[in-house]
Order: sequence, then C-alpha cells, then structure tokens
Amino acid sequence: MSSKTIAVLDEAELKDGQMKEVTFEEGKVLLSRLGDKVHATSAFCTHYGAPLAKGVLTSDGRVVCPWHGACFNVCTGDIEDAPAPMALHSFQTEVKDGKIHVTANPASTLKNNMSRQAKLLATGVNSSGKGVVIVGGGSGAFHAVESLREHGYPGPITILSKETYSPIDRTRLSKALVTDPAKLEWRSSADLKIKYGTNLRLGVEVTSVDLEQKTVTLDSGKDTIPYDQLILASGGIPRRLPVEGAKLENVYTFRGIDDSKKVDAAAQEGKRMVVIGSSFISMELVAAVSQRKLASIDVIGMEEFPFEIVLGKAVGAGIKKFHEGKGVKFHMQTKVEKIVPQEGNPNLAGGVVVNGTTIPCDFVVMGVGVAPATEYLKGSSIELERDSGVKVDKYLRVKTGKDTKNVFAIGDIAIHPQVNGDEARIEHWNVAGNHGRAVGLTISGKPQPFVKVPVFWSAQGQQLRYCGFGAKYEDVIIKGEPDDLKFIAYYVKAGKIVAVASMQNDPVVSKASELLRLGLMPSPEEIKAGKDLLSIDISSASTLAKVAS
Repeated sequence: MSSKTIAVLDEAELKDGQMKEVTFEEGKVLLSRLGDKVHATSAFCTHYGAPLAKGVLTSDGRVVCPWHGACFNVCTGDIEDAPAPMALHSFQTEVKDGKIHVTANPASTLKNNMSRQAKLLATGVNSSGKGVVIVGGGSGAFHAVESLREHGYPGPITILSKETYSPIDRTRLSKALVTDPAKLEWRSSADLKIKYGTNLRLGVEVTSVDLEQKTVTLDSGKDTIPYDQLILASGGIPRRLPVEGAKLENVYTFRGIDDSKKVDAAAQEGKRMVVIGSSFISMELVAAVSQRKLASIDVIGMEEFPFEIVLGKAVGAGIKKFHEGKGVKFHMQTKVEKIVPQEGNPNLAGGVVVNGTTIPCDFVVMGVGVAPATEYLKGSSIELERDSGVKVDKYLRVKTGKDTKNVFAIGDIAIHPQVNGDEARIEHWNVAGNHGRAVGLTISGKPQPFVKVPVFWSAQGQQLRYCGFGAKYEDVIIKGEPDDLKFIAYYVKAGKIVAVASMQNDPVVSKASELLRLGLMPSPEEIKAGKDLLSIDISSASTLAKVAS
C-alpha cells in the first residue's frame, strides 16, 4: 500500500510540549510538538502496546511509555531506553492552512504493525576476527547486540548461554507462568544470525575466563572461545535457604522456562502452595496463580509486610490486604525451620515448619533472591565482592583484574555507580537491558556512561510502578490510599526524594524517572505541600536549556 497524506488535526489544537493521538484512516498516529516543530510516530509502545500519548514528553525529544519506562526519540522513532525491543515508525509532517498533515503508509499506523526494525548501521554478516563475546543470554545480552549493531559495530558477536532458547522476556515468567519460550523470545535464533550476524551458542556453560589470553572456556575445557571485548552478563542463580528439606523434588526456585513449567504443572486446582519469601518473584507468582482455585496459598516472610524493605510498611500493608482478600494466608515476621517430607514419599515435601507449626503443602516455591552467577570468574583476577558481585566503573568496565579496558560486567552481577554516588547491584531485567545498550554504544566507539534511572514494575491486583534507587530510605511520603491500591509513594533519603512508586496513577512514575534523570525532582517539603509531579513542565521549548544540560 502506498503512502497517503491526510490532515489529522487543527494546528491550534496541539500546543508546544503536547502529545496527541490522532486517527489516520483505520490506524493511529502520535503527534508531538516541540516548539514550532510537529513530529509524528507510531502511537503505541513497542514493548507491550501502551498508548504513548498517555506517557511523558520531554523537550529534548524523548517520549517515555506510561507503563514500563521504554523510551523513544519522537523525532526519529529510534529506541532511547529499554525495554523497547523495536523502534517506532516515523512519519513526515507538514503544517499547511492551519492543519497538521501527516504522510504515512496507512498499514504502518495500525496497532498490529506499530513497530519497525531499528536502523542497523552494521550487521556483522561475513565479519571475521574475534569480536565481542557475551557470557549469558538474557536481557543484557539481547540489548547489547541491538545496541552494537544500531551504532555500527561491524565485528563478530557471540552469545554463550546456558539456556536452550534465545533471549526471552523473562519478566512474564513470574507474572503469567508462560511455559513456551517461542512466545517470549525477542528475536529468534535465525534472526540473530541473519539480521545481526550473531553466533548464538545455546546450552553451553562458561567455566573459566583467561584475561591475559583473552579466552573463555566452555564446559570445563570442551571448547575455548577467543575475544576482543568481553561482556559478562551471566545473571543470577536463585538462592535456596540452607534448611532441612530444601532440596526435596517439589521445592522449586524460579528463574527460567523449566522453573515456570514445574510451577505451572504443580499449581492446579485443589493443590496447596507454600511460598517462601514475600518480595517480587514470590508475590508475582502468588498473583499469577490466585485464579487457579488452589486449596491454599501460604506466604512466609521475614518482615511484617510483603515488599516492606523496598516499598515500606504502608504500601506493603495495602498489597497484603489485597491478597488476603483473595484467600492468601500470610505468616510474617517468621523464619522457616525446616521442610518435612510427605509420609508416603520421602522425596517430596509435605509441609513447611514455622514456629513449631507445620503448614501442609503439595509444593513449595522459594523466592528468596538470587546470587550473582560468577563462580566461573574465580581465578580470573577479577575480584568478587562478598555477595559475589563485580564492581564496575561508570562505563560498566570491570574495576579489577588484568584487563580493565576490554571487559564489561552488566545486569545482576554488576555493582555499578548510582546517580547519588552510591554503588549498588540491582536485580532487574530493565536495568540489565539498559546496561547492554550503554555497553554496546561504548564498544562501538561512542563511550556512554551509564546514567539511567532504574525502573521496574509488578502485577499486584493493580499495576505497581517504581523508579529510582530507594535502598535504605529514611522516610516515605504517601499520597492516596495504599489500602485501595491507589497511591503515590515518595521515598526520602538525605533530604531528597530518591525513588517513587505508584499504583493507578500513571504516568507519575514515568514523569518521576525523567525528573530524577534531569535532577529536577521537587524536594520532600514541596511534595508534602502538595506539589504535583505532572504539573512540572519539562516538555515545552522554554525548558530545553535545563532539560538538555
């Protein structure tokens, strides 16, 4: 189908700094006005299809999705931030006779065709040499490959993954118990090979790294892979509590497709589920199975409320109340003493003992965090911290070892500098993705310090959004009612707001992420006095000097 030019809106109806979704035949287009220039792109986020007109526009040309923090350039449609897997279509505009005209192929304005392949300045096809080797096949690896090719890296790329499938949208495992990797893959193995010139080696384990020889050893010596640059993106390994019965056959941890298959098969009508841990993975699984008519769901947690360490008591209490309304029973401020086997089968768990009482179960899920998967780095000269993480600089290069120029660590294993000067290891898929994008840019010859604000989300009756770095917050300012799952929470540390969470208040968290990025977040006193983040102008042309600085 050929392109058409259509008058879609009166010019006077789109003010400087505004976005509007407009109709284009059977489709939709997003209009964005920056000063006297009008831009037109696809109307929906390429991540999960959120309407971008309900997101946040900044005067330096960024539009942030209202749901999960994906970001695009409204002038070109190009990807700015993960978790966007694809770029937006960009359309020509012209203002004539008081009307905004858009020229587009109508097919490209339909929601089922809302994305396009990002422009790849290199494909790596038929390249030679050692190139970039990536240890791990998760979010960081996927976005690193995307970024390397988008920014013109011409050499070979090799991904070495323990998993048996190409990089997937891992967040949907705990939120929806998806068991088919084909439904979660961002790119097929064939696409990665043909379009991105990437050698994807699945089902292999890296067992050692030699920084002097610039080689990676697989499966204790079965193969050795040379590299020019090395990206360590090996992710995390789910922890198991060191208690009796922790390794019984129906005591599951949760990380990949195989884990999702086990929990999905076990969580059937009439079964009894015990979940150990009360933070994100655990509570997302509870939400995912709550409609399955299980006989019982019991949650065991160390704090008074679920999510308390990250979100605080008030928000945790509201989420706890919601789940209790669905029949979930909580055993908080307690520890697991042991897991006891079934009377008829010593290999299967039949109960979890807390405070001398046995909670009966048909299966157990341990959601008690992950440890950095860095065992293979022992003896490499890269120092591992107490938690087995790896310290990196602002460019995500390793700080220790015999090569601190060509080796990068990203994702769950990386202890990286924060905007506030702290160092932290953040276990979230979106952070790993943006790490990958930053490293891809650096290796391509355009050094990019990592300055992204962490963003994450969770399904807990309503959609929970969070941005910032609120570890060890000192105060929480609550606007709204956590008991109704409708609130905004501001986390305060050292007299500044360092993180924001919300439910049913989009796009507050998207706006907060940009204000944190730009150093324009209001003070706690201003928030207490009623300052509304959505009222702060960072979209109009008059704000460009402070936004772009």
